[in-house]
Amino acid sequence: MDTPETKAPDAVLPALHALRCVGAAGTARLHEVTGLDESDLTSELIDLGAAGLVTRFPGNPPCWLLTDAGRAADAEQIAHELDSAGARGAVEVAFGRFLVLNPELLDLCGAWQLRDVGGVVSANDHRDPAYDARILDRFADLDRRLAPVCAELSAALSRFGRYRIRLAGALDRAAAGELEYVTDDLASYHTVWAELHEDLLATLGKQR
Repeated sequence: MDTPETKAPDAVLPALHALRCVGAAGTARLHEVTGLDESDLTSELIDLGAAGLVTRFPGNPPCWLLTDAGRAADAEQIAHELDSAGARGAVEVAFGRFLVLNPELLDLCGAWQLRDVGGVVSANDHRDPAYDARILDRFADLDRRLAPVCAELSAALSRFGRYRIRLAGALDRAAAGELEYVTDDLASYHTVWAELHEDLLATLGKQR
């Protein structure tokens, strides 16, 4: 593969940008985020490490993290990508629509994790399938309203298309009984939503 030095300035490096959006991660997590083969990701990460853009932390498994130089390089690449595609206006509009939905997502995550029973708030132990089903129905309704926002984003910049796949997959797994895919897993609906939020902020050069 090309090294970071030989990439065109508007070529967003998948592993570099994934680390910008998720923080420290191993290749298995980066595979989930990008959809790329782990061997290709490892090759890219080695090149990025040699260029001083990422650093590797030992562990089981090891993980990778952006350096300050890597964060700056990613910001330059995504700004160039956005302007070269003439997509800033479309992404700004989609981001505004996303922000309208974001408080509802946070409320739903709270309702999934906590329950008010007789004025007493406690952790949701998921022993009431009817309650969980009602919250999952509300997640599904929210997701239907997010779908056109994701479509707008992927039409503007194709790299946003991966989020629609991951969000739908998380809800499908939750509906099938894997309840950790609502808020608790690294591939949960809430986690993927948060990564999309971070990606939008990074793409537009905004702060939280």
